[in-house]
Order: sequence, then structure tokens, then C-alpha cells
Amino acid sequence: MSNCFDAVTAASAAPVKTVYVVAAVLVDRDGRVLLAQRPAGKKLAGLWEFPGGKIEQGEMPEAALCRELHEELGIDTKASCLAPLTFVSHHYDDFHLFMPVFVCRVWKGVVQSKEGQAFAWVYPKDFDKYPMPPADIPLIPILRELL
Repeated sequence: MSNCFDAVTAASAAPVKTVYVVAAVLVDRDGRVLLAQRPAGKKLAGLWEFPGGKIEQGEMPEAALCRELHEELGIDTKASCLAPLTFVSHHYDDFHLFMPVFVCRVWKGVVQSKEGQAFAWVYPKDFDKYPMPPADIPLIPILRELL
């Protein structure tokens, strides 16, 4: 018999804070994806992730992502330019992360670092060269298949 039921039961026994975030897979004309490096002083500093951020209370995920892309990268896009791809549900030691992930190929403006983070435009075959947070790692095979 599988231990799947036992793992789910154990994980749900203790209440844990769920953090809702949203992420974008920004794809340029060459099929590269934008990765942002988490700045020093933040949790998981130095790791590379897909841009996005927290969903505010009462905010729709698409609106949150458009806001975050503007605040972090200085680009503008619309909800109609976001294609739902998948979601991530990952348990860290002190919280649970739930993250809808969207693909975006259309935006206005030039990507710039508004919060001091480093960026890299990366082909999916090269994702392994960029250490990522545990929650982002399952996205790698999905993106390699898609792109």
C-alpha cells in the first residue's frame, strides 16, 4: 500500500500559513525565458526564479502579476496577454507556497531592474546552469516541453 495517504494526512495535521504568489514565464522572440536572481537579504537569496510576487488580499492573480511585472521590471502587460500554464504547490519548512504560473509573450517596455535584482534571458535547455528555489524546479521539464 502506498504511503501517499499517510503523507497527506501528516502534512495536513498541523496548520501552516499558505502564501499565495504568482509567476510569469516571460518568453522573448528567440524562445528565451527571463530569470531573476533573488537579491541578498531575501529568503533564498542568490537563487534564480521566474518573475512575479505576492498576491494581495482581494487581488486576482492576473492583476497581481501585471502589477508585479510593472513594479519589478518596468514592463506593462494585460491579463489577456497571460496564458495559464500550471500551478505550483510546495511546502517549505515554515509556510506553504501556492503559485499560479502564466506564460507571457507580449508586453510593452524594456525589462529593467527596478529592485536591484540581476536578470538573465535563458534558453530552457540551460536552466540547469541557474540554481532555482525548490518550488520552481518542477517547472523546468514543463517549460522544456513547451518551448
